[in-house]
Amino acid sequence: MASPPHCRATIMPLQAGVLTLALTLAGCAVGPTYHPPQIALGGPYHTAPPGPGAAPPPLETWWRGFDDPELIRVVERARSANLDIAEAAARVRASRAIATGAGAALLPSADLQSQAQDIRQSLESPLGAIGRHLPGYPRDTPLYDLGAGASWDPDLFGGLRRGREAAIADAEAERARATAVRLSVTADAADAYLRLRAYQARLDVARRQEATQSDLVGLLERQTSQGVAPERELRQTRAALEAVRATLPPLTTGLEAQANRLDVLMGARPGTWRAELMAPAPIPAAPALALGDGPADLLRRRPDIHAAEARMVAANARIGQAMAEYYPKVTLSGLIGEESLDAAQLFTPAALQAAGGGALRWRLFDFGRVDAEVAQARAADAEALAAWRSTVLRASEEVEDAVVDLVQQQARAEALRRQIAELTIARRQAEQAYEGGVISLVEVRDADRELLIAADQLAQTREGAARAAVAAYRALGGGWTPPPQSSPRS
Repeated sequence: MASPPHCRATIMPLQAGVLTLALTLAGCAVGPTYHPPQIALGGPYHTAPPGPGAAPPPLETWWRGFDDPELIRVVERARSANLDIAEAAARVRASRAIATGAGAALLPSADLQSQAQDIRQSLESPLGAIGRHLPGYPRDTPLYDLGAGASWDPDLFGGLRRGREAAIADAEAERARATAVRLSVTADAADAYLRLRAYQARLDVARRQEATQSDLVGLLERQTSQGVAPERELRQTRAALEAVRATLPPLTTGLEAQANRLDVLMGARPGTWRAELMAPAPIPAAPALALGDGPADLLRRRPDIHAAEARMVAANARIGQAMAEYYPKVTLSGLIGEESLDAAQLFTPAALQAAGGGALRWRLFDFGRVDAEVAQARAADAEALAAWRSTVLRASEEVEDAVVDLVQQQARAEALRRQIAELTIARRQAEQAYEGGVISLVEVRDADRELLIAADQLAQTREGAARAAVAAYRALGGGWTPPPQSSPRS
């Protein structure tokens, strides 16, 4: 039904006034302005990295610094096919869609409606009971309706804009978390590969220990049968052989577990890459390590710190979103269309109908609900700040711990290499003494056993050094290229 002319004359100035007020206040947004937090991270790390050697690899592709083609293939397969990375990417897309929806809430919405009806009026209804007494009362009535409507909630005090700001920050946090997942998968793949190679090396040493101990048992069995060696010594040697054999199953289990772990990290069923992974290869040496500009550089490089700051931006924006509930909200709406009982008259001036209006909503008495919502938002903001500071400090701690571990593992490896060099000379001298008849073969086999024990310890230490390097690269945020001046705000 069309509005009377005097109504339209009243509505139009009212709408114009409300629209003018909305545009005037459109730049207002209640709530605190976000300011990046500060934390003291000046100066270098307390622990210096290992001494100078080869040039350190770029942090963005640190796994190439191990100079192991198979390790490079494993890591890059994991980075392209890992399902945790795919899951994180889907969460990023979902969060971006939410941010897009929050932005759309700031804009007017419009819809088009049309209908055609053929109505048969009941003669027993209130209207039909009256109309059936009228001459020529038509029970069958068609109705044609076509119109467009629009509505808009002007964001007078910035509640919707703060909501959009929070949604954009949430999307940025999700993107940073996805980057952190990618870095974690990269480091996990390298770590699993290093552990697999270490198990291979230790199994090789254990099998050589088994062969040496088995030879010693055979020797003592012959000497015992001849009455040269006591039975007690033979039984001790057999027990030592079984102790060596007892180390083989756990090492084999560990090797298989790491192979399966690598297959899953590469997005494949366990056993898929077994033949390739089980090909023997040495434990790659840890590459050189560069610590950048010290702990302060972590604020730029660590994606988990970026995510924590984005959560602070979102929490800050939600304070304003909650505070906007203190103020009134206005809704503007309008409708224009055609309605007629005769399709031929649908697009004539007489069929035109239009309506416009505005609505006001203001939470004046809610018994402290808005106060509680604002207090909750402020508490969440304080929680996000504490979480950010904790994330920064933990990041610095992780780097310090990883560097200390790397330095000490490499120092232990050097000591073990010197030990092995001395044991190698002692083994040679024992063999010469045996050939000269000065000592028995048992003492030669004992020298072999000591040498193999030291070799096993060296394999474990080389594994520890390489894994410490991986942990250091992970802690430094290596594996991605951070933007020059990244910010969680848009």
